[in-house]
Amino acid sequence: MTGDTSALGVSPPDALAPFVEAPEDAAIIIDYDGTLSPIVDDPTEALPLDGVPELLDQLTRRYGRVAVVSGRPLAFLLDVLPHSLILTGLYGLEALSGGRRFDHPQGGAWREVIDDVASLGEVRGPKEMLVERKGLSLTLHYRTHPEIEGDVHDWAEAQATRSGLRCRPARMSYELHPPIDVDKGTAVRNIANGVHAVCYVGDDVGDLSAFAQLDDLADEGRATLRVAVRSDESADELLDRADLVVDGPAGVRDLLQRLADA
Repeated sequence: MTGDTSALGVSPPDALAPFVEAPEDAAIIIDYDGTLSPIVDDPTEALPLDGVPELLDQLTRRYGRVAVVSGRPLAFLLDVLPHSLILTGLYGLEALSGGRRFDHPQGGAWREVIDDVASLGEVRGPKEMLVERKGLSLTLHYRTHPEIEGDVHDWAEAQATRSGLRCRPARMSYELHPPIDVDKGTAVRNIANGVHAVCYVGDDVGDLSAFAQLDDLADEGRATLRVAVRSDESADELLDRADLVVDGPAGVRDLLQRLADA
């Protein structure tokens, strides 16, 4: 089923029914960059769209679980989003739920490796590449200089081979992560444990693992809803896999408002 949204209208009309009819048994799970916040050149300036934090906090009082799953560090999410949410950073290496923090037990051993690669990238990496340190991962950006994509890719792959980290493509960037089997799909599985209806909203190829997890949940008989966020940089594969498509973070805000008002 592929659908579309415009303004406050949602098609197909019953897509939200499993969520609004039994909200206490539903999980609303959302990506951050490009979904709740516009994409910007400087990642430190990616702030939620006006009204979104308040709306998310409102949803926590109606729905069983409301979560943000991001490649961002947990510390960043804590600065810009309500602590009433389930906040999952670094694809599941860090999380906060119910006031309790979780850190993956295998993560700490990789901090020095990450710091070493980040420092090397700042000194010897491709010229104009932006190194974003995230504690337990790092992102190598080429957004402001797309002509260096090939150089950034080659450098990231070389560092992955040297250090044992894993290289993942991301939006106008490459990410280096510890070789720990966590991604947005595993994060969704953990958050969705015990609820009947699960919605995931995302905008990039990194969200495909979450969509795939929803496939598994649907096979188990749960209600699922895959929402893709359309932009000039959207991945066709994500749009094709979606049940609903919204236009940018403003479209996500409209969808969340509809969930709040239903």
